[in-house]
Amino acid sequence: MDIHDTPVALHSKSEIGFMAESCELVSRTIELVGKHIKPGITTLELDEIAEEFIRSNGAEPAFKGYGGHGSVKPFPYTLCISIDNEVVHGMPRHRTLEVGQIVSIDCGVKKNGFFGDSAFTFPVGVVSEQKQKLLRITRESLDAGVAQAVTGNTNYDIAKAVQQHVERNGFSVVRDLVGHGVGEELHQDPCVPNFVPGLLYKNRYPKTKLTQGMTIAIEPMVNTGTFQVHTASDGWTIVTNDGKPAAHFEHTVVVEAGKPVVLTYFPDQTTTM
Repeated sequence: MDIHDTPVALHSKSEIGFMAESCELVSRTIELVGKHIKPGITTLELDEIAEEFIRSNGAEPAFKGYGGHGSVKPFPYTLCISIDNEVVHGMPRHRTLEVGQIVSIDCGVKKNGFFGDSAFTFPVGVVSEQKQKLLRITRESLDAGVAQAVTGNTNYDIAKAVQQHVERNGFSVVRDLVGHGVGEELHQDPCVPNFVPGLLYKNRYPKTKLTQGMTIAIEPMVNTGTFQVHTASDGWTIVTNDGKPAAHFEHTVVVEAGKPVVLTYFPDQTTTM
């Protein structure tokens, strides 16, 4: 039996209510930013829109000032904005969006002492058929993983559902970054991998039984080519080793008996997918 027995935070109905407020604001922020995604806008402008909206709603950007170690400074922006071969943690800057790109918007919010976390990958105008498929399969893999977030399952059941759907469709899942618990902290136990860990990864991402009241962020990070990635020179941005596009979708979810509760929602967006 290799179930991880380290205590994992469980949340009451009132605490989940606070989380739901944070998650709603995260979702509204991503929806707002999505309406401004068009050729010619800079990722820094998108970041400024998000920060103003979050603060105007009495909350704090969860990512701004997060982390940092050694020579790597804390993350200085509200959003992680990742374009094409940037998987996650892309840093907003004076880079303009172009038709045919895909852009991941990852947003976190802290309100009333609790966090919400979500991500959505948008097409910029009309994108290639391959990118359309990448977005569709990544989003479908998230849905498959969320369906497994029920009492009695483990985080590996989520991982298996995501991995099987992704690899069945010819893509790969990143191994170096995973989903996570979320609540009073932005990142907490348990780890929620998007692949079933073999011996190399089992200690890093231990199997954990899912229990009612757990709140987790499930976030497939899916690459067109190899699953291998590396960190760019800015110390934050994660990019694919082969330079091929990646997509990222994420929901904050409450583990329940029978059917999970998804606290975040995605923009109602018509695309060519």
